[in-house]
Amino acid sequence: MGSATSSTAHLASQGADRVRTAQAARYGSPEDLRVVEGSLEAPAANEVTIETRAIGVNGFDAKMLSGVFGRDESALPLVPGLELAGVITAVGDQIAADGSFTIGDEVVSAMSSGAYATSVNRDAAGLLHKPSDLTFEQAAGLVVVGGTAAQLVAAAAPIEGQTILIHGASGAVGRLAAQLAIADGARIIGTASPKHHEGLRELGVEPVSYGEGLEQRVRDISPDGVDAALDTVGNNEAIDVSLALVGDPRRVFTIAGFARLDSGIVPIDGRPEQPAAEVRVASRPGLLRSLATGRSRSPSLRRSPSSRRQKPSLSWRVVGPAARSFWWSGNRGSPAVRGHASEDGLSR
Repeated sequence: MGSATSSTAHLASQGADRVRTAQAARYGSPEDLRVVEGSLEAPAANEVTIETRAIGVNGFDAKMLSGVFGRDESALPLVPGLELAGVITAVGDQIAADGSFTIGDEVVSAMSSGAYATSVNRDAAGLLHKPSDLTFEQAAGLVVVGGTAAQLVAAAAPIEGQTILIHGASGAVGRLAAQLAIADGARIIGTASPKHHEGLRELGVEPVSYGEGLEQRVRDISPDGVDAALDTVGNNEAIDVSLALVGDPRRVFTIAGFARLDSGIVPIDGRPEQPAAEVRVASRPGLLRSLATGRSRSPSLRRSPSSRRQKPSLSWRVVGPAARSFWWSGNRGSPAVRGHASEDGLSR
């Protein structure tokens, strides 16, 4: 306790710390990300400072950069990133007093934006302790993905014996959603490219290839259609096939098909008025524990190069390609990206 308080006072007396953020000065693509050096003030009373060890790169990041959610010029520059894992390096006075988190704690945080940074200040109320059995990459790549998957499944509320169709079942959200629904006793049919079929079978999913003839391929193994559809893809094929197989648009839930909401399907994007919205946050501790104990399998993570130096330094050469991998899609999982030190310690 004493060390936490003295460290906070020491950092405060030194003033702002250096921090590097990957940010975009305009709406566009991940190519617009550049690393900018700035300062980070000491944490407020209810905050902690987290030194980032891994960030989760999600499809949402590229969409935010593109302006698809709106182009608020006053929000520039944009610092993407919804989730990170790291180590606490400073605590605010309130946190030092209550002892909920201390310097050296390994934590996971979800946020609305701003994770592409070497250090961040975060309200301690939104933090989770990282299980020691999880790597930083595993933890950072699960918080948002896991919460989204849990909300999707909870919204559909499958019961034992029901058949659920998951579009994009080999992706990060789809893979976890399949495991959660199977645990509820549901039968899962999942769309994926053939190269992912064997991995899905190992999870208990019945895989079908997407593309022309998808509806008939599903009917071949489920003649009466399906009880609900969970869409993580968002294209017309996924929505049209879901509507045909389910019949009731209120039983089609999507995290990507927002251009088709006029069909009556149900959007799931984290807004509080949506079905099972409370599950998105409430599920996170349990998902972390399940992954740590092996009760569920993590989506695959692709790592970008990481430095062995103690202090992380972001390079847009790492962050840019990682985000681009979702800009053009086609990859399994949500890659976690470590801070990368360039030759001069700062790439622009």
